[in-house]
Amino acid sequence: MQVFKFGGASVKDAENVKNVASIIANHKKDQLLVVVSATGKSTDKLEEVTRNFVEKTGRAFDLLEQVKASHHDMLTQLFDDVTHPVFNEVANCFVEIEWILEEEPQDSYDYLFDQIVSTGEIVSSKILAAYAAHIGLPVKWVDARDYIFTDNTYREAKVDWEKTEEKISRDLPPILKDYVVISQGFIGSTSENFTTTLGREGSDYSAAIFASCLNATDITIWKDVPGVLNADPKWFDRTELIPELSYTDAIELTYYGATVIHPKTIKPLQNKNIALNVRSFINPTAVGTCIRKLNQGLPIPSFIFKVNQVFINIQPRDFSFILEDNLSHIFNLFHKHRIKINMMHNSAISFSVSIDDTGKNVETLLQELELRYKVNAERGLELITIRYFNQETIDRVLVNKKIIRELKDSYTCQLLVKNL
Repeated sequence: MQVFKFGGASVKDAENVKNVASIIANHKKDQLLVVVSATGKSTDKLEEVTRNFVEKTGRAFDLLEQVKASHHDMLTQLFDDVTHPVFNEVANCFVEIEWILEEEPQDSYDYLFDQIVSTGEIVSSKILAAYAAHIGLPVKWVDARDYIFTDNTYREAKVDWEKTEEKISRDLPPILKDYVVISQGFIGSTSENFTTTLGREGSDYSAAIFASCLNATDITIWKDVPGVLNADPKWFDRTELIPELSYTDAIELTYYGATVIHPKTIKPLQNKNIALNVRSFINPTAVGTCIRKLNQGLPIPSFIFKVNQVFINIQPRDFSFILEDNLSHIFNLFHKHRIKINMMHNSAISFSVSIDDTGKNVETLLQELELRYKVNAERGLELITIRYFNQETIDRVLVNKKIIRELKDSYTCQLLVKNL
């Protein structure tokens, strides 16, 4: 039994949907569950709808019309008959957003985000399932919200593993005997049947949840890259494919910011010893990268770049020890504002971090910190992480850069830098 996950780039237009269907067709004899993300940039666009609705700019309906139009164009390219039921199914999904937009925004932003943005995955999976059935594949669309159960932490929901595993392991195997199951990534539901999301880019995690609960033989994440590379091609002209990767190194790379795999994906697979393949939907016959249990490190250094970093230095106003008296309070503030720390360092009376510059929530965090601490912030920096570094790799990334902060352990070097 296998699980496939297709991201937004793989279903961004009609031709790509056809390509995904052809990949499914080549594996239809296997027991197969397919998890699909929202098409292209739909998540970003629906997030913009949500923000404009909450801020009452008057633009929310116009922005939603753009999302509806792009999906309608895709449908007309996939189906000659505009009376095909999928046209109404997709339209009805967007009607549910319109009902929300017709009222005054009263619920929290995070709750509204999950109700609106989750529609992207519902729509894309309906389109893929309808097209696959249209070309004769034995597929069945299922709603992930009927199988993945979470708490009420909107936008970063925590999975109720016991309830989720019981439902998936009981209900899906009989369906998988006769059908390729097509479902959604990124979404779940609360005990009150409200939609939740599992964190940005959470579709990988959804696929891992299904794979773990079904005891799958392996899971394949289909990307627009040939596999896991040792660096992002937009930063390096020459990159190398890593053919095999241990669970440990995969977790480390995602923790430091590698975007090929969602950070939460590895743990449920490692627990069940399920191999994770990263392959190219552009060249589906290529082998790609296999992540599995290995007792060896990476064969080559790997580089992770994060731009738009903010370096924050925090000091108690009364020179009290940072660790004994203040650190738990500081971490609680970061958690409150949903800000992930990418790099941190402490001395006796100071604590410094590097974080993503995510805008308004960073400003609010700084204001709260300044009520109790002396705070300095520097923006516009880059964070470079090198896994399995040596001096040559460090020198390679420091051309025309000035080091603001450097941290090293046995395997990993982090360099916070700014341009000269």
